[in-house]
Formats: sequence, C-alpha cells, structure tokens
Amino acid sequence: NGEVFRTQRGEMSVRVKEIKLLSKSLQPLPEKFHGLTDTDTRYRQRYVDLIMNEDSRDVFIKRSQIVREIRNFLAGRNFIEVETPTLVSNPGGAAARPFETHYNALNEDVKLRISLELYLKRLIVGGLERVYEIGRVFRNEGLDTRHNPEFTLMELYQAYTDYNGMMDLTENMFRHVAQEVLGTTQFKYGDVELDFGKPFERITMIEAVKKYSGVDFDQVPDTEAAKKLADERDIHYESYHKKGDIINLFFEEYVEEHLIQPTFVMDHPVEISPLTKRKPDRPDLVERFELFINTWEMCNAYSELNDPIDQRERFAAQDAAADAGDEEAN
Repeated sequence: NGEVFRTQRGEMSVRVKEIKLLSKSLQPLPEKFHGLTDTDTRYRQRYVDLIMNEDSRDVFIKRSQIVREIRNFLAGRNFIEVETPTLVSNPGGAAARPFETHYNALNEDVKLRISLELYLKRLIVGGLERVYEIGRVFRNEGLDTRHNPEFTLMELYQAYTDYNGMMDLTENMFRHVAQEVLGTTQFKYGDVELDFGKPFERITMIEAVKKYSGVDFDQVPDTEAAKKLADERDIHYESYHKKGDIINLFFEEYVEEHLIQPTFVMDHPVEISPLTKRKPDRPDLVERFELFINTWEMCNAYSELNDPIDQRERFAAQDAAADAGDEEAN
C-alpha cells in the first residue's frame, strides 16, 4: 500500500505506507543489477528465470497462445484432437532410442512412445478422417538447450490428400499463428528478420544439395560412388549407409545452415523414409517434405505409403539396418 512515484534518477518506485508479508523467502534472488544470465541456472531453475527475466515470461505466454491458435486453426478445418497411449510395446514412427520401464500388472517390459504416429494412423484406418494430437514423447538421447529427453510434439493426419496438400496446410497454419499471436507475419527472432507472409520456398533435397555443395546426386550412379564422394569431403558415414543416406549427410553438412526463411525441402531419398510413398516418376525418391526456419527443422511430413508389398520390403530393410548396428532403426 503506497504511492507510485519516480525517483530523481527516473526509476519507477513506491513510497510505502503499509506492507504485509504474504510468505517468507529463505533464498535470496539474484541481485537485480547483474540479473540471472547463466544459461545452466536459467534452464535448471526455470522459476528463478521467470521471476528475473521478462523475456522468458513472455516466451511462456506466447507458447500458450501459439498452442491455442493451432487448435483454433485446426478446429476450423474439422480436425479432431485425440489422446493416444504413452506406454507402448513397440515404439515406432521415428528414428530414436526409447526409454524402457516395467508394467507390473502384466509383468512385461514396455517403452515410452518416441512419436505419436502409429496410433494416429490406426484412427485414420478406423474412419476418423482428420485427427491430431499434441502430446509428450520421450527420446533417450542427449540433453542441451535445444533438446530435452521429453518434449511436446504435434502430429496431424488427414485422409484423401497428399504431401502437396499438407504443405499448403502447414504454410497456412504458420501464417495464421504468427498473425494471431504477434499481430504480424513479419517479425524478428534474435537478429534474424523472418517473413511468414510471402510464399514459402519449395526445393527438392537433391536441388538443395547441388545448390550448396556443388554435387548433383542425380549424376551419382550408386552407393559406392556416393561413399567415394563422402570420403573426398571428409563426411563420416556408417558401413550400412546407402546412397540415400549419403545424400542426407551432405544435406546436413552443406544445406541446413543456409535455410533461414521458411523453406520446404522435398522429395527425400527412399532409404531414409521407411513409411513414405514413392514418387511415381522417381521410385528412388519419396513424397516427403521437411519445413526449415532459421536453420531448424520445424516439421517432417509425407504422403503415407499404402502399398503393402512395398511396405513389407521397407520393414525388412529396417530389420537389416538394425541387425547391422543401427540403434535407431525400428
């Protein structure tokens, strides 16, 4: 209780008449002049970060608004939100190591899901034509300021469309969310000016690799020739990698750092896309895209593979990769 005034130095302050202590703090906050800047402390003690740093508080608020607008956008397009199992016997749908736990009632080992994919596909099979889930997934991998072993993922499935329709949906959703949450489709992230208002660039993975590395993999005949190119460029690969894997390694090495403005990278090699429909005119490539913004992969999507014979062959290839030492193969 008191009067608000400015000090002689111009700082907003309160001339206190009465003060009531609501609760006692035994730990002092970081002193105000230097603030809380240590990255490790900010992540490990997020509550202190929120008290001390207004920008962190703003991120939390914006995150909530973003999720709300995603739901609004999808509700307007007749998608229904669902929840699927977290404890699973077979964690598929992504390349990642699972966490394992034990289910006492059935006396069996189960795993925490690494993606939302497989149960959402069953809902599509069951006749729910537009479904999505925003849920926690768990990946038994490294920890840094951009990777957490548990994180929130959104997956969305729609019947009777393909990856072109999904690119349109994704682009429109990002544009809608930016406009509703920020009031603009042009904004800064750090020092980077991003523009969600203009059409997102679309480029194939092979075109992107050619543009930034100078290597045209359409002219590379086979896996042996691809590995020779990787050796020349000091790009490490595993013995079980094939030509498509090498293309992806070149993409990670030469391309990702250049993808600042929203860019759809399309038509990936079949070897790195075990659940994806092949392109009719290029059976070595698939109808898949990833959206990159500010060098980060924001999403991964594709036309679903619905050829059962092709799918069985892909599963066999996954088994072979696992037997050859690929710990992320399903």
